Amino acid sequence: MNSTDHFIDSSLPGLKTALRNKHVDANGPAVLFIHGATYPSTIMFDYAVDGVSWMDWMAARGFDVWCIDLPGYGLSGRPAEMAAPAEDNPPIIRTAVAEQDVERAIDFILARRGLQQLDLVGYSWGTAIGGGVTARNPDKVRRLVLSGALWCRVSTQGIGAMGTPGAWRKVEAEAVVSRWCIGLDEDQKAAISTPEAMRAWADAAVATDPETGNRQPPFLRAPAGVVQDVQQHWLKDDPTWDPSRITCPTQIVVGEWDHETTPEQGRDVFDRLVSAQEKRFTLIGGATHSMLLEARRHALYDVVHDFLKAEI
Repeated sequence: MNSTDHFIDSSLPGLKTALRNKHVDANGPAVLFIHGATYPSTIMFDYAVDGVSWMDWMAARGFDVWCIDLPGYGLSGRPAEMAAPAEDNPPIIRTAVAEQDVERAIDFILARRGLQQLDLVGYSWGTAIGGGVTARNPDKVRRLVLSGALWCRVSTQGIGAMGTPGAWRKVEAEAVVSRWCIGLDEDQKAAISTPEAMRAWADAAVATDPETGNRQPPFLRAPAGVVQDVQQHWLKDDPTWDPSRITCPTQIVVGEWDHETTPEQGRDVFDRLVSAQEKRFTLIGGATHSMLLEARRHALYDVVHDFLKAEI
């Protein structure tokens, strides 16, 4: 399998945005994954569970698979504000900035591949980013997948969207595991994964911050722009994008036990997709907001694969 990291100019001057590409067939249909508020794409979609990541799985089935680390995340450049105490600056990397970088990534991929369109898969905050980008660029997106659709009445537990946010958020491994298990009883926790697997992923996620090794205990710095957007938009029923503007086929998929982007939120978005050529809503039992890393991950993989394979 071919795996390459590319670095393109960010919409923020002086920074580079990282794109990872995996494929077996470079001429397969192109799909771009967009991460959520806290963890980069390279640790979400390219983390091997039982030896295979979601990107590996899709590439093995003929897709030309891409993922983006937004500025401030993963392999991408860090804004200068992240080198200062969080309270010294306002929140960075808001949704509008993220959308601009995703649009740049789309243009890079289409130009490199000589294509007119690609598919988008957004996860959590990435669903709002992907929705906004698709609404503005309907000619460039063939199919849209919203995995855990962020919408109004979003829970503030996962990203701690209370109080006045600084430039970035401090995230430790123990908090990562606690967030993963929000709202679950002991039987549900045992059903989704093992404590060892969850902690291993949490440690790997925290280690994506290049400064993690300089701190005890280690922690990840996550840009807090999304927190401000949650406070100013989704908690006030003023979303950053309008589902009624989406015209391409759209798939919403959510876990039964997702207490961050709930099934009810996903259904609300589904009902608002009044202009989509086709729309699907899938609820996966026994899965949480992090289902792409859990025991039921292959149900998610299959749903997304079957939807994106349609009409190819």
